[in-house]
Amino acid sequence: MSQKSDKERIEQELARYMENSDSYNARVWEAMAYSLLAGGKRVRPLLLLWTGRSLGAEEAELLPFACALEMIHTYSLIHDDLPAMDDDDYRRGRLTNHKVFGEGMAVLAGDGLLNYAFEVMGNAMLQESGAAGSEALGRKAQAMAYLARCAGPSGMIGGQAVDLLSEGKSVEPEVLEYIEFNKTSRLLSAALVGGAMLAGADEAVIGQMQAAGGATGKAFQIWDDVLDVEGSLAEMGKQPQHDSAHQKTTFISVYGLGKAKEEARKQTELALESLKGLPGVYGDQVRELVSSLVHRRN
Repeated sequence: MSQKSDKERIEQELARYMENSDSYNARVWEAMAYSLLAGGKRVRPLLLLWTGRSLGAEEAELLPFACALEMIHTYSLIHDDLPAMDDDDYRRGRLTNHKVFGEGMAVLAGDGLLNYAFEVMGNAMLQESGAAGSEALGRKAQAMAYLARCAGPSGMIGGQAVDLLSEGKSVEPEVLEYIEFNKTSRLLSAALVGGAMLAGADEAVIGQMQAAGGATGKAFQIWDDVLDVEGSLAEMGKQPQHDSAHQKTTFISVYGLGKAKEEARKQTELALESLKGLPGVYGDQVRELVSSLVHRRN
């Protein structure tokens, strides 16, 4: 299946999950769908899908977890854009959720997507039965626990918290490393490692995917910082120069633009080295997508 058709399949599934017949809570579903179905490259679900397929898992096992991961990512963007956080007006080229639905409903839309992600994964686990199902259930439970850890206070939320506390302050390089690893790398690791876990990969492969996710996330975040300096609203889908306006410490503010670009390329090479073990056409697609995250343009 081509990258385009896989992306379309993910879009179709996400739209199906957003179907709702309850008229009383229609507004929160509308707010959830507004951000979840706003497009984008769907990097995380594609990485999970292709990693799992490369290692032998079937689409039916992978797709609910790929969609759930995108719901978690989208919830984090909705909350990140709020006035109490980054206070952004645009996301993916259009008004942010709270600008359209109000701050209260945006909070609830993010909460709704986070909770719904675990409902989707839980329902996928409930489909298993019998001896073979017990083994599959164990793989799914392992993947869900890993996704939760990557998204929670020991992962993405922890990184966001330290980022918020560091605004306007000079931070040590190790603090910056903590922020960038947890804010960005953890959900990319969740995609690669989650796909491997769902395929029943051994610990050596899972370790390689963790290393690849860390390096990919660092490269992705650094290049995001570069685009914040050099990019435009048309390119990024959001206002540039945000980091400097909020006095955020970034790799660029600590090491400079040239060093940032060099480090992004270095981390991409490290990620690709860790991904060498993924076999077949889907392994090639994972490596191609990771490569595209540096020098990316929307």
